[in-house]
Amino acid sequence: MTTMKARFLSTAVFALGVPGILLGLAPAATAEPDVTEAAADYGGGCVLYPEDRAATIDSLRFRCSPEQQDAIFRDADRGEVPMGVKNGWVTRPPTMQGIAPAFWIGKTFYTGPDGGYLMNRVTGAGLEAWPANVYTAPAYLDGKPTWALNYDPSPTPPVYDEIREVTPGVWFGYSWWRGAVQTTLLLTFVLA
Repeated sequence: MTTMKARFLSTAVFALGVPGILLGLAPAATAEPDVTEAAADYGGGCVLYPEDRAATIDSLRFRCSPEQQDAIFRDADRGEVPMGVKNGWVTRPPTMQGIAPAFWIGKTFYTGPDGGYLMNRVTGAGLEAWPANVYTAPAYLDGKPTWALNYDPSPTPPVYDEIREVTPGVWFGYSWWRGAVQTTLLLTFVLA
């Protein structure tokens, strides 16, 4: 019985498939080759693009609500650790977006596959200051693995950042103030 089923299936595939191929009726492609597919559409213009860092950064900064940013972080895996110079932008609170570039423009990561350390790039000149250790830890938001940026060796030890790679080469994260009584969100940011 198995041999008969196999012959029937091969005959059906041959009968249905070959004439279509010979007549040029091959299945149509579902997307145009120059169109970038969205990795995730969170609605209202909040879209992450796996092959377009600038569009992803723009979306995180100007189109995603705080709730959407939180969902993006929760949906992301830890990802690869950043290495080298990364530009940075504050995503919230909105009042910090215009002010932050005068004080902070990103981070320089001195890392390997398992972490390492970083220096913040401050002022428009990109001076390095405020070191932080980089390692894997559970996130405050959901307990899943994240890259922890622990400022314990710096002059501001209560500051603690967490980042995840939301698309290749783009990290989204939180900056927390770890107070004696509670941990408070200071701001969110994106690195690329």
